[in-house]
Amino acid sequence: MRTLTAATALAVLFGSVVLAAVPASADASRPIAVSGPSDTVVDGVHQRLFFSDRYLDKIVVTDYAGRPVTTLTGLPQVRDLDLSPDSKTLYAAVYGADKIVAIDTATLKQTAEYPTGANTTPSRVAYADGKLWFGYGDQWESGLGSVDLTGETPTVTLDLAAGHDFATPPDLYADPDNPGTLLALDPGISSGPIVVYDISSGTPVIRVTENKGGFYHDAALTPDGQNVVVAGPGNRALTEYRLSDLQQVRTFPVASEPETVSVAPDGTVAATVLDTDDLGDTYVFSTDPARPASVRNMSHNWMLWGGHATNWSADGGKLFLLTEGGDNDSSTFNVVDEPRKYATTLKADTPATATRAKSLTVKGSLKATLALPAGTPLTVVRTDMESPNGKSLGTRPLGTGGAFSFTDTPPAGGKVKYTVTYAGDASHTPATASDTVEVSRATPTLTLNNNGKVYSYGADVKFTAHLGSTYKNRKVEIWADPYGSDKPNTLVKSGNVDSSGNLSVTLDLKRDATVTVKFAGDARYGSRSVASKVGARVSVSTAVGKYYTTRSVYGHTYYYFHQSTDPVFTTTMTAYPGRKQRLQMQAYSQGSWATTGTQYFTLSSSGKSQVTVTGTPPKNVRFRVRDSYINGSSGDTVNSTTDGAWKYFLFTG
Repeated sequence: MRTLTAATALAVLFGSVVLAAVPASADASRPIAVSGPSDTVVDGVHQRLFFSDRYLDKIVVTDYAGRPVTTLTGLPQVRDLDLSPDSKTLYAAVYGADKIVAIDTATLKQTAEYPTGANTTPSRVAYADGKLWFGYGDQWESGLGSVDLTGETPTVTLDLAAGHDFATPPDLYADPDNPGTLLALDPGISSGPIVVYDISSGTPVIRVTENKGGFYHDAALTPDGQNVVVAGPGNRALTEYRLSDLQQVRTFPVASEPETVSVAPDGTVAATVLDTDDLGDTYVFSTDPARPASVRNMSHNWMLWGGHATNWSADGGKLFLLTEGGDNDSSTFNVVDEPRKYATTLKADTPATATRAKSLTVKGSLKATLALPAGTPLTVVRTDMESPNGKSLGTRPLGTGGAFSFTDTPPAGGKVKYTVTYAGDASHTPATASDTVEVSRATPTLTLNNNGKVYSYGADVKFTAHLGSTYKNRKVEIWADPYGSDKPNTLVKSGNVDSSGNLSVTLDLKRDATVTVKFAGDARYGSRSVASKVGARVSVSTAVGKYYTTRSVYGHTYYYFHQSTDPVFTTTMTAYPGRKQRLQMQAYSQGSWATTGTQYFTLSSSGKSQVTVTGTPPKNVRFRVRDSYINGSSGDTVNSTTDGAWKYFLFTG
């Protein structure tokens, strides 16, 4: 499997650690369509990489940037890959089809296939001395075989282990600079040895063998083919051995279990480790054992295991790595352009808040596994409202132990960012870090009149915003937001205030509204907004119908009806969807008016409502009615409560 269930669970447990980890430092990365990477081969002649995908039965071919070139399909459970010494042919062990195939690296077409026998399931392959040596089988049924390519007809020979009983198919390595030598690792058991075969006669003979702890994850020969660097077994075991006697030559200290390894043409060793704590997963070791490793963190996931995923470019200038992808159908291809340089980690830290025109301190650190000397220059840029493109503050020296600090007096308030940059040198990569401090600004005086007032429908109301002292910005905006979802908040005026600090706008009020004045702030005064909530009544009138006369009595105009006539009251009110008017009727009795009935009536789309009063009313009793809009009760809340004028009437015989 690509990942283990336990690994996934631990990744969740370590989630907080992952979030706080150092960012990945790859110079470039891109997804590639490889789900189950088993092996990677670099073709320096054609500037290509070949990735075998054992899950999706294919070999993916890309250029050095990871851009796809082609995909070779129909290769069931393809595993190990190897290039011929002249880079003209790629050999692939096709586990699920019991064969090894040959692919022309120029045309990317299959040119030959070599069946290895039914149920042999070849999984490892190495070209040496005119033969394809392959590891095959499963567990204790594993063995070493070869395909002789020197004759007119290729011949396959099995059971060439020369007396060693492999517990798993052997990992095989050979180098044309050390002919007659084949290296085999028995990786699947703790007692599995490293075996060096002499193949100069064509038949393998064990030259030297020794148990180095088994469970080998990966290995790579040195450029002359005389030594091997082995990843594993166990935790923190990355070791170089001589092939002549399998004696230890060098150990490479790593912080966790090594997974893959590759050796550059100049002998520089690159390795990846499991890195469950997300502290650094990729190590590059100089040929000088006295120099520390350069450590990078290429992925916040555990590194890929179960396949060879780390390679140098043919000239040794770049480092290629596969890491976990974003989904199960892809991996991430990473390119490090200057792998021999020590990766630097730069951090900058400002206080969360500060006072404008007062001194503040910026602290930080610049770290690398090869420590930088005190006095290393760091450039500093301050970005603020006064200098939105940044203002250079010159250089500041690195202190002892990789720490630095400096003071600055910010002239502007608001968000102030300090960016610290290390340019890099012949041994170290460049780095940049920044942090932001919120610098105080004065609160400006800002007012807007008319708050809480209620106006007649359609009134022209003058709103005046007043802005007090500021630094440079004298511009304000006035926004009007009428009630109702159909009317958006709208900028109604924008401009600089006058010499008295005022900016006015006249609005035609037909609905309740929130009017807001906004000041964006400047380098010394903060932003601010002030709102006034104002009301607008509805337009309402009542027409009386079917009366026979009017008279001015009791201080009002009365409408007279015959007792046999039903009065009609027609209301006209500002229209709004779903709006209702409230009709209230009162009678005069014993010196005061008393409500005899209240009812809501739905208005038409044009704002009309006609109500007929039926029944046999008493004669010579004084009545009155009025129509009202009640905010909320009339079906909406876009206007302020409005009472219409009373209409007075009475009935005669």
